[in-house]
Amino acid sequence: MSSDFYCEEALSGRTSINKVRETDNVLAFHHTRPFWPVHIVVIPKRHVSSLLTLEPGDDALLIELFAVVKQIAAEIVEQHGGARVLTNLGKYQDSKHLHFHINFGDPLR
Repeated sequence: MSSDFYCEEALSGRTSINKVRETDNVLAFHHTRPFWPVHIVVIPKRHVSSLLTLEPGDDALLIELFAVVKQIAAEIVEQHGGARVLTNLGKYQDSKHLHFHINFGDPLR
């Protein structure tokens, strides 16, 4: 896997995505290889390596990002009764671009 699937593939248009929500700075879409029955990814459109690399000037972006995460998570909870929101760091972070997974259900594999 590339070090930044989101910049190199999703945001560039090289990989087709099914958008769920989009703002000026944030994109949410169905995961291209879902691990759960409901699996949505939320990313900043600007490259940010991870949650740990956010800087004080990123506060507005983080607020917008979490607003989108909150909206989508609330919709999934309403539809399915529950949701998980997670992000990975360090060796657990395959794509070196800040992203949040919003998911529901048992793993597909």
